[in-house]
Amino acid sequence: MAILKIARMGHPILKAKAVPVDDPTRPDIAELVENMIETMHDANGTGLAAPQVHVPLRVVVYTVYPERDKAEGGEGQGVPLTVLINPEIEPLSPEKKIGPEGCLSIPGMMGEVPRFTHIRYSAYDLDGERHVREANGFHARVIQHECDHLDGILYPYRIEDMSRFGFTEEMTRQAHLREEPSEE
Repeated sequence: MAILKIARMGHPILKAKAVPVDDPTRPDIAELVENMIETMHDANGTGLAAPQVHVPLRVVVYTVYPERDKAEGGEGQGVPLTVLINPEIEPLSPEKKIGPEGCLSIPGMMGEVPRFTHIRYSAYDLDGERHVREANGFHARVIQHECDHLDGILYPYRIEDMSRFGFTEEMTRQAHLREEPSEE
């Protein structure tokens, strides 16, 4: 296993559309996934797309931790480590919710991004089996964020109000200040 170098915003690979994997069962795909998982864990990430580690393939790894799911309005069940090869997304509702996002390719920054609240996604696993699932809330947000990477889209491109984009430390501090009751 190896920790891979993460591409940062501005690198051409993050602007390009990734190509489909012809055979999800290839040994080099399994090795890529293993290295992506190790890299994601090392960077304390929730998800990672292959273009973020300089590989222009339609591969995503992610997990949804129960505590983050609950904090984002979900049921708090979380999602175990999952591999998506050649994923496709279909919104199941036009409803969108604005929520905070960060990215391993844009370290130290975060922004408020609108995402569909309910989606269906399909993808292949490492055994070549196709899976179709639905996702809501934070789970849906993670899938959309990571799949955007496969199409050369970074989350700042989706921010509608750039006053809601900034350094993570400052954005978090401002959010806490908004939540504190005033002393009137």
